[in-house]
Amino acid sequence: MTLPNKPANSSLTTPDEIHPFSNSQTHTEGCNKTLLNEAVKPSSLFSKKGLADRLFAKWFDRLVYPQIWEDPEVDIQALNLKENSRVFTISSGGCNVLNYLTVKPKSITVVDLNEHHLALLELKLIASQNLTQSEFFDFFANANLPHNIEIFEKKLISKLSTKTQQYWNQKTGVLRKKRIELFANNFYHHGLLGKFIGLIHWVSRRLGYDISQIMQAKTLEEQRTQFEQHVAPVFDTKLLRFLSRRTSVLYSLGIPPSQYDEMQVNSEQKGVQMHELLKDRARRLACDFPLEENYFAWQAFARRYDLESQKALPRYLKAENFETIRQESSKVSWHHTSLTQQLQAMPANSLDAYLFLDAQDWMDAEQLNALWSQVTRTATTDARVVFRTAGEISPLEEKLAPNLLEQWQTDADYNAQLTRQDRSAIYGAVFMYQKITGEKPQGLES
Repeated sequence: MTLPNKPANSSLTTPDEIHPFSNSQTHTEGCNKTLLNEAVKPSSLFSKKGLADRLFAKWFDRLVYPQIWEDPEVDIQALNLKENSRVFTISSGGCNVLNYLTVKPKSITVVDLNEHHLALLELKLIASQNLTQSEFFDFFANANLPHNIEIFEKKLISKLSTKTQQYWNQKTGVLRKKRIELFANNFYHHGLLGKFIGLIHWVSRRLGYDISQIMQAKTLEEQRTQFEQHVAPVFDTKLLRFLSRRTSVLYSLGIPPSQYDEMQVNSEQKGVQMHELLKDRARRLACDFPLEENYFAWQAFARRYDLESQKALPRYLKAENFETIRQESSKVSWHHTSLTQQLQAMPANSLDAYLFLDAQDWMDAEQLNALWSQVTRTATTDARVVFRTAGEISPLEEKLAPNLLEQWQTDADYNAQLTRQDRSAIYGAVFMYQKITGEKPQGLES
């Protein structure tokens, strides 16, 4: 369901007015599982791939990303976001949506197959409207303070939609604690990805290494030294070699079987084994950017944000952007559905910027062509699309029908530049495609 049309300075304070799960076309019992199964589009139940696809769909039906792992600075520049931009994006952890609000776009339409992520997005938007800047920072940057629960009860719960109230108050886990209590117990240690990062730290210590030591580095040279001493050896152990060859192990990174296959192809093309490919990406994350500006490295190796100097933070958590986010948050609408289904419901020539994260790695040719038929229909002149891939080859070149592909252009050098500048460094490549206007896509300096 979308937000009603409101002036930009209006407040998100009516609970069921912004219900993210109430769309009668998409919200039914078991809808989350149905959407995930359709997205993965599993093969025969009795095939190895079919079983893997179904296992991944079940594994993904929960909170996966407490923080999104796509660099918003690359997105904002590559999509050329500005005040008149009409943005279409996947929610994931919701960080990207709030980051994009800092440029004051005209609108942001958000979709996600995972209702857990949409509940987190709504919580962030409601919090931006009803908390002070320091309370907001405590809630989503610290995410580890007992008084966050008191703030939730006093200032937030009554403003949330009924479904989202139920979501955060639901008791889960062995200890049967409310989900909202995660914000008093380091929220970023939870979700599939948060737990997976924690497991890597635990395994590393059992193997005699401490990957958090890299946070002691003060320069890029020291970062490289610490990486080779404390991180690289972990990937070369027999245990990590074994685990990296197991598709199911990487489910906690949100990597479905089809995406793992792309990574396997990429590793074969490079003449390296999977553990070496993963080590190379970890090296980029740890060594290619100063720690003082790379909050992805902080979450991976320190398991928190930079709370002292408050430099290594996403845009939406920086104090200077708080008022802008508060004022702009009513421009966001969100939908529990697929990319293609939502685009089918939107007018022609209505969007300027599309952010697909790595979702296309999940898609076969039929799904990809259905999506890009709607992208091409809804795209304005000069519209841009940005996405990531597990491998280094764009799926559009092999799978997209010629009559669609010929309406879009890309530039290999520019894409390589985007990939190098993405601080999360976990993807094989970043791509930007632009609607053909007769001009070559402009670089980051634009």
